[in-house]
Amino acid sequence: MECCEFVEVHQDLLKIVKETLPDEVTLYNLAELFKVFGDSTRIRILYVLFEAEVCVCDLAQALNMTQSAISHQLKILKQNKLVKSRREGKSVFYSLADGHVRTIIAQGREHVEE
Repeated sequence: MECCEFVEVHQDLLKIVKETLPDEVTLYNLAELFKVFGDSTRIRILYVLFEAEVCVCDLAQALNMTQSAISHQLKILKQNKLVKSRREGKSVFYSLADGHVRTIIAQGREHVEE
């Protein structure tokens, strides 16, 4: 790794960084959010939800997984406000929480496909 040959602190740049750097709680919450995207099963679930509001049965069938495994991942996605649910009779349907979820995934995909 390359390093500076001598130490020179650029106070004007550090001042800008300190003024614009989010607080520790915000940085922690952001890191936790990105951890949620670190599981390919959750990404697959989100891709299904891009297309339609679906129940656990549909997700399990579409992804060739058990309902229990899907439910576990949906719980994590819901806790992190990435998906929402609504009950209709005995069924619970899941959908994306908002448009930000699609944007985050689209930008991540664009980055990895560069």
